[in-house]
Amino acid sequence: MLFIALLIVLAVLAALADRLGVPALHNWPARMRLAMALALLFAGSDHLLNPQRYLPMLPEVLPYHLELVLFTGLCELAGAIGLLLPRWRRWAALALAVYFVCVFPANIKNALDGLNVEGLPAATWYYWLRLPFQPLIIFWALYAGEVVGARSRQVPAR
Repeated sequence: MLFIALLIVLAVLAALADRLGVPALHNWPARMRLAMALALLFAGSDHLLNPQRYLPMLPEVLPYHLELVLFTGLCELAGAIGLLLPRWRRWAALALAVYFVCVFPANIKNALDGLNVEGLPAATWYYWLRLPFQPLIIFWALYAGEVVGARSRQVPAR
């Protein structure tokens, strides 16, 4: 849920930047794209710099926990960069949507186990409350990547 809060704050800041005349942020997909990219850069970097924080979140059935945490961090960084590159934007958005579906079981595990993870609220309700936000995050990635929405119908220039 902290991730969705970060997305919203960053999107609002991008909208304010548009009001100040930043031309690249003239529409909501652009604002949401920047917000998603920045949030993913933060999250991906944190996965790489503090992998131990994420290890308890992984279901025990999965092997190579440390490697998976590092891989997810790299996926987040790659998705962030891809969203910012027009040529790769749609592919990055689709890959991020798949990624957010794939990490959902870890969110469920957190809610069921009531984990206390460093850097996240210790209340059990927090983990249950964040579950319904996963579809919003998936939609956000797809909208930011112009896979869905009004601009998605346009054929990208080559």
